[in-house]
Amino acid sequence: MSTFIQLSDYDSTIHRDILDSLLRGDAEDGQTIIEDCEMTAIAEMKSYLDKSYDVEKIFGAEGSERHPLVLSMAKDIAVYHIFCIHNPYKMSQIRKDRYDRAVEWLKGVAKGELTIHGAPRLPEDEAAENSPWQIENNTFRETHF
Repeated sequence: MSTFIQLSDYDSTIHRDILDSLLRGDAEDGQTIIEDCEMTAIAEMKSYLDKSYDVEKIFGAEGSERHPLVLSMAKDIAVYHIFCIHNPYKMSQIRKDRYDRAVEWLKGVAKGELTIHGAPRLPEDEAAENSPWQIENNTFRETHF
């Protein structure tokens, strides 16, 4: 179970009555659905962020230690997945737009065009191993005449 996103965090993203109706009102199944969607959202985000950022520290944070922008994007992705379970054909345009915005932001971070100010980065040697630009040289060979 993820402790990164709390149920109360969704209040700033979606009204509680809408969330309850999407989860069919069943508290136990609803909690399972939310947890599954949160884990999916976090796994999706980790796949973009793990080359440069310490994703274990980012998503292991709790309470006020969580990065607000990362939390916001994670909520948008999780709510999108919750809507997809309910009825993807009747999804509001704002949910699609917010999900697309989150994915575009993640792509920008993964490419290095954007940074997450204040988020813990990987140590230099680990980040260098993940870089698409790895330069090595061949050993010098003597010239024989």
